[in-house]
Amino acid sequence: MNARERTEPPPSGPPPTDSPSDEVPAAAELPPAGATPAGPGHGGPSLRAWLTTVLAVLALMVVGTGAVGAALLSNTTMAGDRLVDGILPAQRDALRLEAALLDQETGVRGYLLARDPALLEPYERGLESGRGAADRLSTVLDDVGGVRADLRAVQDAARVWQDEFATPAVSAVRAGGEPPSVQVGKEKFDEVRLRLAEQQARLDRVQTEARTTFGEARSERDRILLALVAAFLLAGAALGVLLHVGVLRPLASVRTASQRVADGAFDEEIPVRGPADLRTLARSVEAMRRRTVAELTASQRNARELNRTAAELDAQAGELRRSNAELEQFAYVASHDLQEPLRKVASFCQLLEKRYGQQLDERGTQYIAFAVDGAKRMQVLINDLLAFSRVGRVQDARETVALDSTVDRAMRNLAAAVEEHSAEITRPDRLPEVLGDPTLLTMLWQNLVANAVKFHSPGLTPHVEISLVDGTETEPGFHTFAVTDNGIGIPAEFAEKVFVIFQRLHGRETYGGTGIGLSLCKKIVEHSGGHIRIDTAHTPGTRILFTLPVLATDAAVTEPVPASDSAVDEGTSR
Repeated sequence: MNARERTEPPPSGPPPTDSPSDEVPAAAELPPAGATPAGPGHGGPSLRAWLTTVLAVLALMVVGTGAVGAALLSNTTMAGDRLVDGILPAQRDALRLEAALLDQETGVRGYLLARDPALLEPYERGLESGRGAADRLSTVLDDVGGVRADLRAVQDAARVWQDEFATPAVSAVRAGGEPPSVQVGKEKFDEVRLRLAEQQARLDRVQTEARTTFGEARSERDRILLALVAAFLLAGAALGVLLHVGVLRPLASVRTASQRVADGAFDEEIPVRGPADLRTLARSVEAMRRRTVAELTASQRNARELNRTAAELDAQAGELRRSNAELEQFAYVASHDLQEPLRKVASFCQLLEKRYGQQLDERGTQYIAFAVDGAKRMQVLINDLLAFSRVGRVQDARETVALDSTVDRAMRNLAAAVEEHSAEITRPDRLPEVLGDPTLLTMLWQNLVANAVKFHSPGLTPHVEISLVDGTETEPGFHTFAVTDNGIGIPAEFAEKVFVIFQRLHGRETYGGTGIGLSLCKKIVEHSGGHIRIDTAHTPGTRILFTLPVLATDAAVTEPVPASDSAVDEGTSR
């Protein structure tokens, strides 16, 4: 890269002055740098401590409510299960047992009166269903209130009736004998009916008690649940009041005061209320307000200074515009008026030599040659300076340029010099397109190739190679180009000096030129957005690398305008 001397720009405005004594007093009350407001541990419990306590109480309430609710649900479930799964099935089985015994008594009595075996079917069916009902009844209920004792009493009375009346009577009828009196059987079965009535009455009492217990458990559950709901509502209301008083109201006051400050009332102080951490927040906001007031005061003071500086810059800009106008006028004079006397000097010196050459000695002829050469060199120097000053000022076209066409024009302009030195020029088959000025880019190629041909090594045929560089020497977003020759080369210590205007490494008697060529190339490349440098590692000869930005795909593309060959002068020297 090219090292260029730079000077630091002056500051945009004068340094801030001390605040006048009538500035906002709050700025003087700011805490020192690095100081922090008092922590939440000062001045009472913090909001976190309040909320932690409330949440702990709520957690205990939830745990207690869960335990109480589980116990209530367990009691209610047990009472309901006992009623549904125990007492009601027991009553159903007791009724089935009573029906089975009544069927047995009806079947035996009918068989004894009619002596028809078919009438024993209810008796036999009753025996079977009675045993099943008794078995189920014995397993349904525990012995609460003597239910199983009543079942045993019914079974005992039924067994006495069967053993002492039903079985002997049926056997006697089947044997053709005389059965016992039906009245005897009725009296014995009345005992069974009595036991059945006692069993049913006990079951009715147990059912009534179970329903009462279930109703009481459910009522107690509802009362406790209502009490828990009320407790939670009270706790929620208390938490809401706590948040409103301890958080929302202080935050509202801070928000209101902050909004007033934001609206421009910078003297509005931020109130410090609520828990410790909210007070800390309010103190921080108040400190920020004071800092803002101080910065605003300083900004207003700086704005006044900037306004004064802007006025001075406007005056300087006017002076610069006037100076540029004078420079344009000077360029016009230099390109026309100053060159006319030089042409006259050269022309009349040549006429003097032609007419009076035979009358002059060798010294006079030499003096005339010096005068003509000086005039011509002055013309070349003026033209080169004009070209250098016009880069970026007069030539500033921005269009898509095919670099192949600029190289073609440069080669046509250098055809005479290339043919004179029998130089060999090699170039890629295709070069990329870039965004720039075609005239300036043609000047760039022409100066680089002209230098490579001019500074050739004695005895060697000049060989110049134009190439598109890739690999490690490239930069993202840039095309890198190289112009390489087999000439005399440039020492590494002069790699930056050659880009300075009027800097020459050789005398005019050895290599002609004005010393503006490479400085012009540097200005063109940098005006196009790239940079140029000497590859000091390349030997022998010289290798110049320069970059141009890659043409963006979404850039506005315009049709390239070919530059006339006459717009580019012959390349100047290093």
